[in-house]
Amino acid sequence: MFDRRRIFAWCLFDWANSPYTTLVVTFIYSAYFAQTFAPDIIRGTAWWSRAVAAAGLAVALLSPALGALADRGGLRLRFLAITTATCVLATAALTWVVPGAPHAVLLALALFVVADVGFELGMVFYNALLPTVAPPAYLGRVSGYGWALGYAGGLVGLVLALVGFVQPETPWFGISRANGLNFRATCLLAAVWLAVFALPVFAMLREQRPPGVRLDVRHAFGELAATFRAVRRYRDAALFLLARLLFNDGLITVFAFGGIYAAGTFGMTLAEVIQFGIAINVAAGAGAFFFGFVDDRIGGKRTVLVSCAALAAATALAVWAPTRAWFWVAGMLIGVFAGPNQAASRSLMARFTPRGSENAFFGFFAFSGKFTAFAGPLLLGIATQAFASQRAGVATILVFFVVGGGLLLLVDERRGRLTAAAAP
Repeated sequence: MFDRRRIFAWCLFDWANSPYTTLVVTFIYSAYFAQTFAPDIIRGTAWWSRAVAAAGLAVALLSPALGALADRGGLRLRFLAITTATCVLATAALTWVVPGAPHAVLLALALFVVADVGFELGMVFYNALLPTVAPPAYLGRVSGYGWALGYAGGLVGLVLALVGFVQPETPWFGISRANGLNFRATCLLAAVWLAVFALPVFAMLREQRPPGVRLDVRHAFGELAATFRAVRRYRDAALFLLARLLFNDGLITVFAFGGIYAAGTFGMTLAEVIQFGIAINVAAGAGAFFFGFVDDRIGGKRTVLVSCAALAAATALAVWAPTRAWFWVAGMLIGVFAGPNQAASRSLMARFTPRGSENAFFGFFAFSGKFTAFAGPLLLGIATQAFASQRAGVATILVFFVVGGGLLLLVDERRGRLTAAAAP
């Protein structure tokens, strides 16, 4: 049944959580941390890479087990509420960590890891709700709607941060510019935004707990092992998850270091980084929206393949770019194709998922996106330090797009959909 209210409530959660990504992970707080908490941009990049890697590893270890628990107990919305609250509280707390204070670096990185784990685990339960709100024929476009609305939310968050906190001599709400409080206050903006706009998904969606089912951790782990064996039997789903281990790692690394790279290599101020981020979010929202229709027409596999090739070319251009103008071109290309890559990956996974196993399969979907997620940031940090060059670090991202896209060629989307539909 096509229930527009449920679909809108589900899509609005993307609008709610995207400012966390744009303001904290990609464009403002990450660049601010690397410039002010660290003695130099190279060490700041390396420290941030360790935190991103730690969060990715934690999500990889936790997501399949929590997905199995949610499947068995009908706990998707409850777990989504807990992880969302965790992200909100830890993100808000980043506002009050002052550079130069005792243990400030460790505290800031620890809070970021907690917030990022909450955010990414929440995406497991959020993504698993997609097949329950969208009919099979509309999975691609509904997933695209969500990503497009998410990029719009990230865009609005960036604009508010720029005009309300970064540019004014007197920031909104009387916030001081001393010690960069106006920059850190963008974390509070992201936290409040998430807390407010996440409410509709909990108000509009309902979840029935299976009768007579208790929250049995031991049994859930047994089912997790059975699901792992089942995923292996779904050959195309397994191949897709293997490919996503790599190409999504490249995308995560691009998001985590885009602002740091813009500031460190091209000398952009934080205000200019935000303007750059605004432009990228406009391109990404348009790409996610329009490629949702392309996904339903040509299939998720082809859409992801096209995006991987384009992202590899754009990353190579960003590494080579001799001027800011060329870097802007690379950034716009990344924006246009990042949204379709994420949206089509989510819809393709939904097509490969048997009914009744959504959380477990999307737990492995998150696992595939995070199991090696520490590798990209870690490799970038090592290469940056080894060559004392951010360009050398960013060049390592190319490997993930190229190899991941190559593995995706082995996936047969039609066979994978038929296998899922025929599952008992």
